[in-house]
Amino acid sequence: MRIINSILDTDLYTFSLCNMYLQKFPRAEAQYSFIDRNKTQYPTGFAQLVEDQIKQMEEISLTDSEEKFLSDTCYYYPKWFITFLKGYRFNSSEVQVEQDEEGHLSIKITGPIWRTVFWEQPILAIVSELWHWSKGETFNYDSEREYQKSYNKARYLIESGVTFSEFGTRRRFSYAHQDLVIKSFVQAKEDSGYFSPGTLSGTSNVHFAHRYGLTPIGTMAHQYISMIGALYGPVEANNIAMNLWEDVYGGSLGIYLYDTYTREVFLNNFSEKNAKLFDGLRVDSGDNFLAFWSIYGKYEKLKIDPKGKAIIFSNALDVKGAVDLHNKIGNQMKDSYGIGTHFTCDIDGVKPANMVIKLTQVRITEKREWLNCIKLSDDFGKYTGDEETVKLYKQILNLA
Repeated sequence: MRIINSILDTDLYTFSLCNMYLQKFPRAEAQYSFIDRNKTQYPTGFAQLVEDQIKQMEEISLTDSEEKFLSDTCYYYPKWFITFLKGYRFNSSEVQVEQDEEGHLSIKITGPIWRTVFWEQPILAIVSELWHWSKGETFNYDSEREYQKSYNKARYLIESGVTFSEFGTRRRFSYAHQDLVIKSFVQAKEDSGYFSPGTLSGTSNVHFAHRYGLTPIGTMAHQYISMIGALYGPVEANNIAMNLWEDVYGGSLGIYLYDTYTREVFLNNFSEKNAKLFDGLRVDSGDNFLAFWSIYGKYEKLKIDPKGKAIIFSNALDVKGAVDLHNKIGNQMKDSYGIGTHFTCDIDGVKPANMVIKLTQVRITEKREWLNCIKLSDDFGKYTGDEETVKLYKQILNLA
């Protein structure tokens, strides 16, 4: 059975980055690597199962209904880009999957960046679902219990005044479970009524947004700023990335993911112009409350009213953490919460996967040398990239 059945079964930022890459870096090439932070030992033959799923994705194409949904909902994409997506096909030759004698999984993705950007989310979802299936965890799945648990989470968030969205594709227990979760959220929103203090704002997964009539949520990923840093240097990478983004999207998709090279580095060169052009910032690492006050203070220093700006939290949140943080912030900024694994893999007796796919190398054309891409973030455990380049960037950026 094929796990991925729609090109839209991925996060919105995949399409936003593809559109950006086509316009600004049409000849750039990329190398992505699978990183399993748990160093999982997968069962014999697991790599072949993953390869088989990847091969089957070559049969997928954008349907007429999906094309209309993108045209009607994602108004910030040019018409030619939607037409381009209609002709896009996955090419499994861009992906190499291997498994060593101890069972560790290795996945490498290489090719034009505007093509290879499509692999991250589907491959992570495939590995996660196959992993839970291989352990027999899908056989004890109680759909009624899980539906009620997810429904209760949504009602609690809504009644607590929290605006939230679902961000859980990459480490979902299964496609079926993510479908159940979002279905329960839609029902909880309907049952809560129009005048409820909180709300479900949407999902980052474009397929489920289409399936349930929700708003697809998201802007960019760390890989975009990592690429800019590799090509032009990390000191002004955020400024360059913001200016290019604004040039492509104008005032749309205006939430900036700032922590690729730490919050400190970003805020030091967050200009008044970009602070006014972008709707707000997304917190994805570090201490959430400390990040809030740092961002709040920066807006005040720039003589910009923080209450008019959005702040999106997506750093390892659960329901209680989101409600607590919302209560602490009060009405000082327009806060909302993107919650992932706690929604799509919170099942009794199941340990979620801890894996990512990261951009590791890039070159601006096929004739140029490969450059290393790294991510620092405000959590040391989220650093990715080769040690020498990490060390060099920390020196350049004067980070302890």
